[in-house]
Amino acid sequence: MSLHKPLPVHLQDMQQEIEVHARDYGLDFFPILYEVLDYKTMNEVAAYGGFPTRYPHWRFGMDYERLSKSYEYGMSKIYEMVINTNPSYAYLLEGNSLVDQKLVMAHVCGHVDFFKNNYYFSKTNRKMIDGMANHASTVRRHMRAHGQSVVEDFIDVCLSIENLIDPMSLFIARKAKAGSGEAEETQETPRIPAKGYMEEYINPPEFLEAQRKKLAEEQQKQEKFPVEPQRDVLKFLLEAAPLADWERDCLEVIRNEAYYYAPQAMTKIMNEGWATYWHSKILTSKALKGSEVVDYADACAGVLATAPGRLNPYKLGVELLRHIEMRWDKGQFGQEWEECDSMAVKASWDRRLGLGREKIFEVRKLYNDITFIDEYFTLDFCIEQKFYSFGYNERASSWEIMSRDFEKVKKQLLDSLTNRGQPVIRVINGNFKNTGELLLRHDHEGVDLDMNHAKDTLENLFKVWKRPVSIHTIVDEKDKLLRHGSDGYSEKAVNAADLG
Repeated sequence: MSLHKPLPVHLQDMQQEIEVHARDYGLDFFPILYEVLDYKTMNEVAAYGGFPTRYPHWRFGMDYERLSKSYEYGMSKIYEMVINTNPSYAYLLEGNSLVDQKLVMAHVCGHVDFFKNNYYFSKTNRKMIDGMANHASTVRRHMRAHGQSVVEDFIDVCLSIENLIDPMSLFIARKAKAGSGEAEETQETPRIPAKGYMEEYINPPEFLEAQRKKLAEEQQKQEKFPVEPQRDVLKFLLEAAPLADWERDCLEVIRNEAYYYAPQAMTKIMNEGWATYWHSKILTSKALKGSEVVDYADACAGVLATAPGRLNPYKLGVELLRHIEMRWDKGQFGQEWEECDSMAVKASWDRRLGLGREKIFEVRKLYNDITFIDEYFTLDFCIEQKFYSFGYNERASSWEIMSRDFEKVKKQLLDSLTNRGQPVIRVINGNFKNTGELLLRHDHEGVDLDMNHAKDTLENLFKVWKRPVSIHTIVDEKDKLLRHGSDGYSEKAVNAADLG
């Protein structure tokens, strides 16, 4: 598939117009290369995550079937797709109306500005099209050498644990404590007692060297590794698991792609909110003709529609950005604002500072979804947008509104975003009880592990580690050790202190 077909002239003119407006507003984005695709090709590219080439695997075919059926049954439609590269590649659906294409182009300008300027995208590979092609070549080479089913089965295992990475490791230098490198000689080399003049005969250099080696081996056996808990489980497996070269290559492919996609998961609400804000601003203020307003409003209403019990990242993101802009325009921030107790005064508060646009550009640059929600999701905003916490009532066997209390609503929202709503797992010991067993720990933060997922994950980790794998967690407020070894899966109560 070519990525360099020129756009029809009318779409080229439209792109130029939209991008001029976007830059006038202060957006700063990589060059954008568009291609118009029919819906079948669009679904193919979408199944590949926006890339023209991926490593061969059955899940891409499954995603294509799901997308195709969803489109054919009228349940969903992919209007646009854009990937984080330089230049950025974006795709337009062939059947879109001209109003839709305008909306998509303005939306894409917002996304690419976010990709280029948000801190959490700053470490990503901007040449990932080449990276994906190299990954595909690597996997195909191993499939030819070892068999497609063997390699594909191992990739299945790797994909089941691809979330066991440390997304913040790219931004935080985690220094190991002293002693994490080669073992230091912490004990004096054993010597046979001897008088000075007999020392070289009783304790010859060969004997002392042998004693040093023996002591070092004993210390290495007793030393826990890693020295500090390690959240990047995949990195630990790459370094310490007894993998064949082809297995290590495949696991590294999965880990590299997991890190590439991690910022998108960390900024979904902000990214979609930012793109929605700018497509709305550009089209309603600059690019729409009078005859296009109704069609635009209809399309935008579909983007921002909400359903009970479901979070729409476009809606939450754009409304919170607009709320921030309004607050900073009116000066509704700072110590004086925070200390004001009069609701009447706050309702009419307007210092006419006009700092809103500058503030949202600052937010776009520095925040991810968690810090964005934590700092700017206020009581006023919660009430204005009618947020509530949603949960499953086991007694009534139904999903229902659990609370409208601001603190509970905000906590549930933050919990769903922390580590993308997935459990935080760390490597504690790669030689647990001096048996070569891998010990993991679940950082329990009030939510128990899904036991079925935990069981399957341990089984797959066992296939990678090739020795027993255990995880320490809390179930019903009690410490438990879940384990998978050659004898299968087991659970037992433990004392956390005994695990080291």
